[in-house]
Amino acid sequence: MDAGVLLFWRAFERGADIKRPSRYRDEIRVDEIRTERLVLRRARADDLGAIHAILSDREVMRYWSSEPHPDLETSRQWLESMINAPKSESDDFIITLDGVVIGKLGMWRTPEIGYILSRNAWGRGYAFEAGKAFLQYIFARGLTHAIADVDPRNTASLALLKRLGFTETGRAEKNIFINNEWCDSVYLRLDAPLGI
Repeated sequence: MDAGVLLFWRAFERGADIKRPSRYRDEIRVDEIRTERLVLRRARADDLGAIHAILSDREVMRYWSSEPHPDLETSRQWLESMINAPKSESDDFIITLDGVVIGKLGMWRTPEIGYILSRNAWGRGYAFEAGKAFLQYIFARGLTHAIADVDPRNTASLALLKRLGFTETGRAEKNIFINNEWCDSVYLRLDAPLGI
């Protein structure tokens, strides 16, 4: 095992269990990350129904960067863009619990983290568990930092990111117009731990 891969595996001794990386050299990329309760895996076309149920739920989408999906075709296009995103720019996972899709977490555009969970998965620690495993993974891959952009009204998301170690770096007022209203942003950042 070369030094880069050994370093990658050591980073997971305290956290998630993962499958063998699909590439070793320039980029350490895995298809699956396992935690105590969850499996984070790459998106598939057959995730459409579950993803649409999440992305069409007005309450779940309240603070998302787009309006709720009005139809299955909108969700199909969204899912296809996730599946076909360039590996050099994106690193996204579907979150499953006992084989059932409960959300999405990852980086649509590196280094910005994003996540969304179905309403029935809220308040159970799944986002923290998945987020912690994902952050260990991306930092083991060599990413120097992660950033996030959150609506300040989304207090649950802000609390999650702070629990994961993110700190606020700035704010912007009325910077995005969604659902017929101007929304503000809180910007956050988490630097990779030293020694990874």
